[in-house]
Amino acid sequence: MIADIRLLGPLRARIGDVSVVPSAAKPRQLLALLAVHVGRIVTIDSLLAELWEEEPPRSAATTLQTYVLQLRRRIAAAVGDGAGVSAKELLATEHGGYRLSLPAESVDVLRARDLIARGQQALAAGEDATGSALLGQALKLWDGPTLVDVPAGPRLRIERMSLEESRLGAVELRIGADLRLGRHHRLLGELTALTAEQPLHEALHAHYMVALYRAGRAGQALEVFRRLRATLIDELGLEPSPPVQRLHQAILASHPDLDPAAAPGLDPAAVPGLDPAAAPGLDPAAVPGAVPGAASVAAPGAASVAVPGGGLPRERAGALVGPGSTASRAPLQSWS
Repeated sequence: MIADIRLLGPLRARIGDVSVVPSAAKPRQLLALLAVHVGRIVTIDSLLAELWEEEPPRSAATTLQTYVLQLRRRIAAAVGDGAGVSAKELLATEHGGYRLSLPAESVDVLRARDLIARGQQALAAGEDATGSALLGQALKLWDGPTLVDVPAGPRLRIERMSLEESRLGAVELRIGADLRLGRHHRLLGELTALTAEQPLHEALHAHYMVALYRAGRAGQALEVFRRLRATLIDELGLEPSPPVQRLHQAILASHPDLDPAAAPGLDPAAVPGLDPAAAPGLDPAAVPGAVPGAASVAAPGAASVAVPGGGLPRERAGALVGPGSTASRAPLQSWS
């Protein structure tokens, strides 16, 4: 029996060649929440809160049982006879809840999380090509906004937000790895779209600035900074974070350590005006969240700043802003 459940886009769920996705809204919610937690018990209280939020009707528990029976009928029709497993085993009643008993790899959300974790491990080990490939595989699993055609209660809303953060984080990490691999030209189109979609996301704008600079388009890189700064001031009343400002100064100075050949590493002694013994910011090990081999640059008269694609730290994460969302700034993270 082969099962395939996809949540990273429209809801799709098949057992063999047969779809088990209900047409009604609340049974779709039920299937989605069980699938996100595949292999684990989802309590009846959690399911009631998801389906009816704070105002469940008196008949809510009975109605939930009806939805479960509807799902089991669909599963039974898909499994057929002779499969060696019943619908009641696949959608099992447990003490206080229900469990969808399918292999974790049958759900795209869990496959994506596994690929992202493996990609992060590869990047931490300095294996940029492997990390980029694994993160790219994870990102290909998205086929639009998560659960775009499923109404969401409180639990699914949290899952959507978490998965969107994971997607953006994976994009950011993969682009950082690709910059270190000298792939700046191929990133330009993607970063044009991403910065338009995420106008307050400082990390993506910093990546875009570096990619443009390395492609010989320094003027456009400076324009990206000006646009980001204006948007941050207008929307949040904030200046760009210090690392982005230092990157801007480095581009103005055409600092040689922004060049692709300098990205894999940097000798502090090669940075004008800095004493290597007094420049801990140039040591990747001293940069919060930086990866091994990170490069750092310093514009004349400015503190050092690691290059995006070479371990640029994020002292103040960019806001992750999408349509209808509220801008916020996250804690310290890395930019690659």
